[in-house]
Parts: sequence; C-alpha cells; structure tokens
Amino acid sequence: MIALFPHCGFLSETSRMLAIAQALRARGEAVAIATHGGPYTRVLDASGLPWTLLPPVMDDARCQQYLNGIVAIGKPGSRLQPADELRASVASEVEFLRRCGARLAVIGFTLSLYLSSRVAGVPLATSHGGSFIPMVFERGLAPTPTQSPVPQLDWLPGFAKRWMANHGAPRLKHPVAFLNEVADELGVEHVPTLAALMCGDLTMVTDVPEVLGIPADELSAWRPHGNPAYRPGTRLRYTGPLFAKLNIPLPPEVQPFLDGRRPTAVVVLNSSRPAFIRRVVAGVRAAGLRVIVGATIHELGDLAVDGEVVVAGLLPSHEVMPRVDLAVIMGGQGSVQTAMCSGTPFVAFPLHPEQELNVALGTRQGMALAIGPRRMTEAKVTAAARRVVGDSSFRAAARRVQHFYEGIDGANRAADTLLAHAAATAPHATEPRLAVAAG
Repeated sequence: MIALFPHCGFLSETSRMLAIAQALRARGEAVAIATHGGPYTRVLDASGLPWTLLPPVMDDARCQQYLNGIVAIGKPGSRLQPADELRASVASEVEFLRRCGARLAVIGFTLSLYLSSRVAGVPLATSHGGSFIPMVFERGLAPTPTQSPVPQLDWLPGFAKRWMANHGAPRLKHPVAFLNEVADELGVEHVPTLAALMCGDLTMVTDVPEVLGIPADELSAWRPHGNPAYRPGTRLRYTGPLFAKLNIPLPPEVQPFLDGRRPTAVVVLNSSRPAFIRRVVAGVRAAGLRVIVGATIHELGDLAVDGEVVVAGLLPSHEVMPRVDLAVIMGGQGSVQTAMCSGTPFVAFPLHPEQELNVALGTRQGMALAIGPRRMTEAKVTAAARRVVGDSSFRAAARRVQHFYEGIDGANRAADTLLAHAAATAPHATEPRLAVAAG
C-alpha cells in the first residue's frame, strides 16, 4: 500500500497525486489517498477514486492562508502552521498511515508528513520541490530573481541576489522552525533547512536533464555527504514532467477561440488576486490578442464583455495550450511544463524562488519572458505579449524544448521509481517521546 497526500489547495499538486495514483493502480499496487481538504477536492471527486478527508480540515479560506504562507515562507517572521494545527495533522496522518498499512508516503505540500511519516516509520517521497533541489544550489543554477522575496532587497546588485538565490535556501532555518518545535515534542528527526523542505527520502525530480542541465547519472549519484542542510537519507531521481491532464471536457464557449484564425492567449493565474488577473488580461488584450481566461477559483465573468475574452472555469490546459499562441502563467512547474510540452511560448510572473527557477528554465531556452509580479504593469504585459508573439524565435525555441519531453511519461516513471524505492526500503517505526494528541 502506498499512501498519497495531496494538498488540495493546489490544483497542480492534486492532479499530480491523481496521475501517480492511477499509474500505481495500473501496476497492481494498492493506493490510499488522504487530504486535509481544499477547493480542489472536487478534482478528487471527479476522478472516481476513493479518498479520505483528514482532520483538521482546511476550508477554502484556510487553504488560501496556507498558499499565502508558502509564498512568504522564506520571509522573516513567517510561520506556515500553528502548533496546535500541526499536532492535530500529525495525529490524524499517523493513524491513517498505520490503519492502511502504508509502506511509503507521497506528498506535495502536505508538510506535516515530514513528522508523521517519521512517527509511523514510513519512508517519505516528495514531488513538490520539482527542480528546486540541492544540486541546483550547488551548481549555481538558481537564477537572479525577477524580484527579491523581500522588497527591501530589490536594490541589491544582480550578482548579490543570485548568490542569495543559490546560498539562501540551504542556510535558512527559520522557515522550518514550526515543524521542528513539534518534532522535538515527538522525538523525531528535524527538517534542517528550507532546502530540505523540498526533499524527501526519495525526491522525485519532475524534469529532464536537457532542460534542468544536470546529467541523470550525476543526479542519481548525489548524496548529502554529511551536509547538515539535508536529512542524511535524501536521494534524488529524475521522473520526468508531471503536470495536469484533467479528464474534463473543453467548454464549448472556448472552442471558437481555438480556431487559429487570430492570435490568442490563454491566461491561467490561479495563485494571484482578481485585480492582478484583470490588469494582465487588459495588457494582453492591448497587444491585440484574444484571451481565454482559466478562472478556477475567481469570479471573473465581467471580463467577457466584448467577444474578445472568454472566461471558463477549470480547463484541460494540456489540450488548450498547444492551440494558442501564448500562455500567460504564474510560474508553477505544472503550468510551465504544460507550455513546454505543448511547444507554446509563455510570459510568467514568478512569485517565489521555486517559480523563479521554473520560469528561468524557459527563459534560458529562449521560449519565455518573466516579469516580477510587483513590477507588473499593463504596459509591460502588452510589450511582453507583443514581443513573444511577434518574434518567431520564441515559438521555434518552444518547439525545440517540446522535443526534449516527447515520449516521457512522468506519471509512469514516478510510479516505477516509487515502487523501486518502497521495495528497497525496510521501514521501522520511531516511537515518539510524547503522545500525538488530536485536537
């Protein structure tokens, strides 16, 4: 039995866990899915797979707070979860792991599993780090950010900001203090740093060597070698792209925008505010493009007023992006890789260092432009959209990158990697010093 714990505040993460679950089931492996809730539990419902809602339940408002906390996680004074919520999460997760007899736990941003997996003696596999892994920092591959995580640092020269991007995460300890306080209560292993918060015992690197720039054999051979920034057992494995391929129909009102007769953009900015989306859409429209808006959790119907903008809900982005001229996204790995695998150039607004890296992988290939969200203006969006659509080199670069991903089934590779790791691992329970109390 392999247990998967999607954080359903993230569409990309929910779809990833479902893809992995389906690939595992196809191999005859029993799968259990559990979550603390969120707006995308409806995607779990639509899949037809059984799942369990664990206490404490995160409603939509709490999920939004959590997402905001993820964006701010490296900032001084930020704390992702209060201790009582974390204790209760660990209690319910430990009970679930033991009840279903899990031999491996797989997470995205359900970060309480860093503790509950240790209490239950179950190895932990992660995918939420994407390409934001130790070897990126060690090789100086993290980019100079489009904006500093802390606005007061924007004045620093580019070389200093790039140094911080590559040396900050393995040194930052305050972002994981909320976990380690409870880890001490339970007598289990700490999460040493922010960089370690992106890694598991098995860290699935959901990319390809040609794009990330790290050879597969070197990545698999990596070890912490006593580096205190990481848990000693951390291992890295390429599993390939893993992005949403939602089995939902294309809304009929979107179909006319995909006829190829006029330049068209798809705008999907799930992690932003409605006002931000409205300004971006206005900027794209000023560039002369029609716009498809994927409004997954926002009320944006007022944008569709002149026949040049259509507003839909959840979109099968893997079907839409190959048929448009431009994708406008935040910078999560799922949306970036959807564009890459579609051969579609993009403009992105990366919110935090992990997204900065995702977007930089596209800009380095010549298929994308990045704008810091704090620096976004309608005029900048218009200029970026005109440049990307008007310069054929962006489309040519996107098509070249598309070839790197052809024939790679990330879900199946992830399933094979998880099964191999589970077979090679002999879990043994760690007894906590204190009882885990729910509530």
